[in-house]
Amino acid sequence: MPDQRARRAVFAPLTQSGRAEAVTRRLRDAIVLGVLGDGEQLPSEVDLAEALGVAPVTARESLQSLRELGLVTTRRGRGGGSFVRAPENPGALLVRTRLAELSLVDIRDFGDFYTAIAGAAAALAAGRAAGDDLDRLREVGVRRPTDPGGSRRAEAQFHLEVAAATQSARMTSEELRLQAEFGPLLWLSLGSPQGRAASESDHAGIVAAIAAGDADGARTLTEQHVGRAIDAVVRARLEVVDD
Repeated sequence: MPDQRARRAVFAPLTQSGRAEAVTRRLRDAIVLGVLGDGEQLPSEVDLAEALGVAPVTARESLQSLRELGLVTTRRGRGGGSFVRAPENPGALLVRTRLAELSLVDIRDFGDFYTAIAGAAAALAAGRAAGDDLDRLREVGVRRPTDPGGSRRAEAQFHLEVAAATQSARMTSEELRLQAEFGPLLWLSLGSPQGRAASESDHAGIVAAIAAGDADGARTLTEQHVGRAIDAVVRARLEVVDD
């Protein structure tokens, strides 16, 4: 699970209007990416509303939406509360459906933006990461489950840790948002053992550059890493069209 900075970003006050949809999106993103773990108890409605800077009724509506999505379950009585239910891995049909909804222009536009954000985060991390940050990056960078869904979540968590190492709550929140928006597709290249091995090698280079304080190197390696991932999405999109 990402460190406390990533978790603090989840429960930081919302910068946009305090609608229930915004709260739902923030919590949904954190659950899907594993920042909030399966079975973890969420704050009470009152505490959640206070943390996010919204009305209690807004927090209540959001929790209801999350229950309807199957991402939260609520138990009454002693020891009760709202608890996280981690989603199952997205299936191949879901991925293909999502791909079919996107044009190549959409994919490349997202890719350009995400590459810029991820590269900037790595460069900032090279100047700001502390010893604990580097230990955490090394730990999550080599955590490679054998199933594609688990690998994609591990990949997302690595990039969240890089963003957290910038010491910027805003950068971490933006990384969280982008991963949730495009996550099931972004790391399609991790569906094969070769893709997972290549990603692990990329991570080692990125962490080494961050540890050396090499901002330009960290940015370049990250941009190349993300660029290869986007190329894999483009290829998958073309295969959907060919079918």
